[in-house]
Amino acid sequence: MYLLWDQEPYDYLSDAIEGVKNQTYDKDSTEFLLVYNSHKPENKSACPYIREEVEKHKSELSHVTILEQTENLGFSGGNNCGMQWALDNGFDYVFLHNGDGYMGADCLVKTVEALDKDKTIGAVQSLVMLHPETNLINSSGNAYQFLGFGYSNDYRKDINNLNLPEIKEIAYASGAAITMRTSLLKEFGLWDHDFFMYHEDTEYSFRLRMAGYKIVAVKDSVFYHKYQFSKSISKFFWMERNRYAVMLMFMRLPTLLLLMPMEIILEFGLWIFAFKGGWAGERWKVYKYWLKTENWKLWWGKRKKIQKMRKITDRKMLKSFAAGIYFQEKTMQNPILKYIGNPILTLYYWVVVRLLIWW
Repeated sequence: MYLLWDQEPYDYLSDAIEGVKNQTYDKDSTEFLLVYNSHKPENKSACPYIREEVEKHKSELSHVTILEQTENLGFSGGNNCGMQWALDNGFDYVFLHNGDGYMGADCLVKTVEALDKDKTIGAVQSLVMLHPETNLINSSGNAYQFLGFGYSNDYRKDINNLNLPEIKEIAYASGAAITMRTSLLKEFGLWDHDFFMYHEDTEYSFRLRMAGYKIVAVKDSVFYHKYQFSKSISKFFWMERNRYAVMLMFMRLPTLLLLMPMEIILEFGLWIFAFKGGWAGERWKVYKYWLKTENWKLWWGKRKKIQKMRKITDRKMLKSFAAGIYFQEKTMQNPILKYIGNPILTLYYWVVVRLLIWW
């Protein structure tokens, strides 16, 4: 399922089509589903261009469906359109294909092999490589820091210098290239549309983990990502609002109380970064959001549902979490965080979090 927005098709569609054409998985058993998530008001729809490009390659694509949306439903809402279509049409698996990437030849077949062999696996992330530096890793599976920050494992490491396992269990799967079981989408629901963008992949992975399923990364399923860090940091409000939401939904109240002292210290540090980086206004927007009663009611209701389905302890969840905060890009790295912040966070994690949280 390929999600596109605004003018993205002009930049990325041709490579994505080639990736689909080159798949070693049985083409008669697949559907190339494109969801066009509308466009900016000042731009025209790129759907005519999508149809033209698909028509050029129709003899090699077998089954193609295009779903054009009239409004931007966000990353979660747009992907949900595709997931629902897959459910309605009897497919066993859904692969989420990021707009700015393309699949390696064995991308689909290797994820399906892993899911077929092990029914305890809830979802599979492909090995996401950078483009055009295709020897460098974007994500070998995502890590989750105990105060809610997600980041990519092995970012910008050379794949030729690593000995990655064929399949490894991870904290959560990146929504850039994830394969999911439709049976579990039916049982536990689609992605949470209230997230709109950012951390919706974290929430879905944690939802499955709460139900007792594993989330894994498969090395031989490769996806190439034309990743741009600036695109992520510009969405600060969604990243921070949803960071708090995930913690509220999945952690027990005693756990949140134990994390509170370090979270308060972190908040002071984030305000300093916000003022220095020019995002203080965006940070205040996050606070204003959580000061509204109706927003607390919304997320507290989600929390109740999650806690009812819980099959694992906080202790087990936290065991897979990271201790420090490791920003991906050098421009975001800070000596205070590196030499003071992360050592304190690591000490707090091992002495307080791992020692005291036993529920």
